[in-house]
Amino acid sequence: MNSDNRSGYIFGILAFVIWGLAPIYFKALEGVSALEILAHRVAWSVPVIIIIMLAIKRPFPKNVLQDKKTLGILFITALLISGNWLVFTWAVTNEKVLETSLGYFINPLISVALGVVILKEHLNLWSKIALALAIAGVLYRVMALGSLPWVSLFLAFSFGFYGLLRKQVNIGPLQGLLIETIIVLPFTAGYIIYLASTGQGAFLHTSSTIDWLLLAGGVITTVPLALFAAAARMLPLNTMGFMQYIAPSLTFILAVFFFGEAFNRDLLITFALIWAGLLVYTIGRLRRTA
Repeated sequence: MNSDNRSGYIFGILAFVIWGLAPIYFKALEGVSALEILAHRVAWSVPVIIIIMLAIKRPFPKNVLQDKKTLGILFITALLISGNWLVFTWAVTNEKVLETSLGYFINPLISVALGVVILKEHLNLWSKIALALAIAGVLYRVMALGSLPWVSLFLAFSFGFYGLLRKQVNIGPLQGLLIETIIVLPFTAGYIIYLASTGQGAFLHTSSTIDWLLLAGGVITTVPLALFAAAARMLPLNTMGFMQYIAPSLTFILAVFFFGEAFNRDLLITFALIWAGLLVYTIGRLRRTA
């Protein structure tokens, strides 16, 4: 293994481990509203992204500001990723970590489905079986709950559409995230100012621990993305595809063994169907690249 591959594995694993353990951070902010956490996450991401870009000598994407189509797509992706972050935060702080794990296990298969429906891609037999198993898992969850598992589906679809749209623009991960956060920044900064002026916010009104945790939101958001971007340049796409299961697996372990969320028979059947779908999908990918 050459040094680039070794570094790529280290960066990739670190990125997915941070994402997988992120619920610990959000659990520490359980007394803070999900909307306030999102506002600080966006606000403090901007300076952190700029610092990282300066450190690794990434240029500011000036051309994007003159391209209306690219800006329009990034406006939509900014809304999608903000919504994804908001629902994830709400779920973690409301004892629904297992639902977030299920959502990110479903996500790769949702991306496949979006490719078929929107990009008119053709599926091989392995992918068709994988999708059928995923749909069976979701339908079983609907029957068991008596309603849609909206947290899981929202996270999977919002991130699926986010990835689909980001592929349509020629911009790096960090540069794209910078533009997205700048688009949302006026709203989130305005909300932080509103909370501060009315005394309703947790920031500077609860404890120094909460203050520092909210400030750290920019690091929690940006650092794993920078690591992921570095790994993606050094490793094959298939390798990154396998690595992505690290994050929901760690989240699953946290939910069941550390946060004490109930993992009953219905959830076991749901997860088993999704895992079976992912296994079939992975086998299909391996056969194509063999």
